[in-house]
Amino acid sequence: MSVSAAMVMSLRERTGAGMMECKKFLVAANGDIELAITEMRKAGQAKADKKSDRIAAEGVIVVARSKDLRRAVMIEINSETDFVARDENFSNFAQSVAETALQTQVKTVEELNQQTLHGQDGTVEHARQQLVAKIGENIKIRRLEQIQCAEGDVVGFYLHGTRIGVLIVLKRGDNELARDLAMHIAASRPLVVNREEISQQTLDHEREIFMAQVRESGKPQEIIDKMVEGRMNKFLDEVSLSGQPFIKDPNMKVSQLLKQKQAEVSSFVCYVVGEGIEKKVDNFVEEVMAQVRESS
Repeated sequence: MSVSAAMVMSLRERTGAGMMECKKFLVAANGDIELAITEMRKAGQAKADKKSDRIAAEGVIVVARSKDLRRAVMIEINSETDFVARDENFSNFAQSVAETALQTQVKTVEELNQQTLHGQDGTVEHARQQLVAKIGENIKIRRLEQIQCAEGDVVGFYLHGTRIGVLIVLKRGDNELARDLAMHIAASRPLVVNREEISQQTLDHEREIFMAQVRESGKPQEIIDKMVEGRMNKFLDEVSLSGQPFIKDPNMKVSQLLKQKQAEVSSFVCYVVGEGIEKKVDNFVEEVMAQVRESS
């Protein structure tokens, strides 16, 4: 049976696959569109499996928040290239995944993968596999963070493009202050809310480094001790949110701003796309040839 252009277009509209891919499966299915779709789904699973070990260190951070501002979820979804991370299909999938996580309140990626994707019939994992087959890159849901606060408190967030995301829980504050502080965290990257939360191990490590640095000065021990304490205080302010100068008003520390607003930061979480993932540097020509061999 001959395959017409109209049949190819129909299959493409239903699957989103490329023209040549649609024609190939229609020819193999003797023009039976339903059979072609079935075979494409099978092939998509195979493609997803083949790509599952490829490093995905690009991607997006997405956030979904409840209307009452008391619940929010932040998710990192990775792709192999920044080009795919900007693809509309990838972006729509990512946002749907975030909405699914918010509605189901799941705590892990494994639980999330088994949920029905928001606005779809199949599971999140099934939709991910279909997207892998369609786009041709490995796609992974890497991590998620669910936050819920008490009545009267606020969960705020800030997204710097799609590569940095922050969730923050604010006591006795408002949404505007929460967003400003989340923006500050994205820019200044504190490790903790208050200096008291820094571990003793970290304190001992930094003190040892500072002591070694100033010991070479040849100054008396009492002067050295004061110099080390000064550097330790500076370090604690730099890594704690409350001790940092507020980005919108560097003359004011965040602790002063919070006191002025009679608010308190309970916790925060900051995600950066690809942080901690060892990226692979490929030879571009070899990568293109590998894709050609795979497609053939």
